[in-house]
Parts: sequence; C-alpha cells; structure tokens
Amino acid sequence: MMRRPSAMRAIGAMLLGSAALLSQARAQAPANPVTATTPSTSASVPSIAKSLGLVVYPAKGQTPGQQSVDEQECYNWSKSQTGIDPQSPAPVATAAEEPNPAGGQRVRSAARGAAAGALVGEVANNDADEGARVGAAVGVVAGGRQKREARRAQEQQSQDQAQAAQNEQRETFKKALGTCMQGRGYTTG
Repeated sequence: MMRRPSAMRAIGAMLLGSAALLSQARAQAPANPVTATTPSTSASVPSIAKSLGLVVYPAKGQTPGQQSVDEQECYNWSKSQTGIDPQSPAPVATAAEEPNPAGGQRVRSAARGAAAGALVGEVANNDADEGARVGAAVGVVAGGRQKREARRAQEQQSQDQAQAAQNEQRETFKKALGTCMQGRGYTTG
C-alpha cells in the first residue's frame, strides 16, 4: 500500500509537534520533584521517629512539614549527643576479635580415651596397646564434638550480647530524640 506524500507530510508534522510539546513540558517541569509533591504524597514518607518506634504528636499544632524538619534536627542533635547513629549498620565482629574458646579438648579426650582403652584392653584380652589405640581414637572424636559444641555456645553468646548492646543503644538514642522533640513542643510516647 502506497501512501500519498501529503499524508506523509502530515504525519511528520504531527511527530515534530509532539516532540516540541514534550520538550516544552520537560523544560517547565520542576528541577526537584520532591519539592513539587503535595502534602498528601509527602505523608507517605516514614518519619524518623516512627522508624525508631517513637510516637510523636504535634501538641502545639505543628504542620507535618515542620515536624519533619524538627525530627531531622533532633535526629542530628541526638546523634551528636549520644554518638549513636541507628541508621548506620552495626559493626560486624570478626573471628580475629573474638577470643578462641579453650582448646585442647581433642588431646585431653584422646589421653583419657587411651587410658580407659588400655585398662579395658588389658582386662578384656591382655592387649593394652590395642585398647589404648582404640580409646585414643574414640577420645579424639569426642574431643572434636566438645570443641564444636563450645564454639557454637560461644558464638550464640556473642550474638546475644551484640543484640543486647544494639537494643540498649537504640533505646538510648530514642530517649534523646524524644527529649529533643518534647523540647520543641511535641508530645512523645
């Protein structure tokens, strides 16, 4: 199907016109779309206090915009006063920082196993050497199990202590933030 040249010109003119309108619309759009939001869309951004579990009521009729500014300023003040930043990731403990659990379980267990095996081997079939070898092998396995259990217990204890410290820091920061917001005329809970 062959189109007529006039139809092609019309389509070309429409495309050029559309491009010009699009270009003009982009030029008139605000540079920062965040500042162009309406109050209903800015309410969807979670507040700093709310993310920390702190309820803040504007007791003196503060606007949501003013509350957001006050929360940010109180967040910065609380961070400088406590040295805590709840929005930064907690440091991860490495194996080098943690003390090594008591070692030597395998050696001690092997020695106990060898002694017990020698005694049993001597009584059972007059072969203390064979009994000692079997007892030592069993002792090494038992010692390895004990070491793994001790390591797991220490890792769990370290994790529990780190979580408790993180919770304590979060509560300290939350108290500082609440105190600052109260000083600016908000009720907190």
